[in-house]
Amino acid sequence: MIFELIKRRRSVFPAQYTEQPIEKADIEKILEAANWAPTHKKTEPWRFKVLQGEMKEKLGVFLSQKYQEVDSKPKQVKIKKLQDNPARSGAVIAICMQRDPNESLPEWEELAATAMAVQNMWLCCTELDIGCYWSSPGLIKYMDEFLDLKEGEKCLGFFYMGHYDEEIPESPRRPISEKVEWLE
Repeated sequence: MIFELIKRRRSVFPAQYTEQPIEKADIEKILEAANWAPTHKKTEPWRFKVLQGEMKEKLGVFLSQKYQEVDSKPKQVKIKKLQDNPARSGAVIAICMQRDPNESLPEWEELAATAMAVQNMWLCCTELDIGCYWSSPGLIKYMDEFLDLKEGEKCLGFFYMGHYDEEIPESPRRPISEKVEWLE
């Protein structure tokens, strides 16, 4: 049931991933799930760049070097994490958004549509028992130096994915009643 799947969705981080590769067919299924997200005026703004093999390592090198270049006091722990996270992942998907060139709707609606596409990916990963995590480090503003972004396209973060074998604990939530007002 979809409700149970939604409740099982978790962030699973690269440090938790095993070395088991992710099948290309599974990545394609995850991306197809993204493609069915709602989109106002059918702009379908989501764009994805799948990094595997050497490209994951190159991403890690780029991120760690860029961090050292732009931070006046870089921390060794963060340098290592930026470099290791892509390498530990079965795949990294750069989450991008292509702005409607006609700007026929507000940018926030295209951002929301892209986020809904990522939620579909996350739910699909949950169903396939693939761990995933959406990371949006401040360094994404430099991704035009690493990725071939088209005019009007921007990188919103990275979707790290990998198989895992440990138990992922439940995520407690406050009751919805604390977050809802009924207006009659």
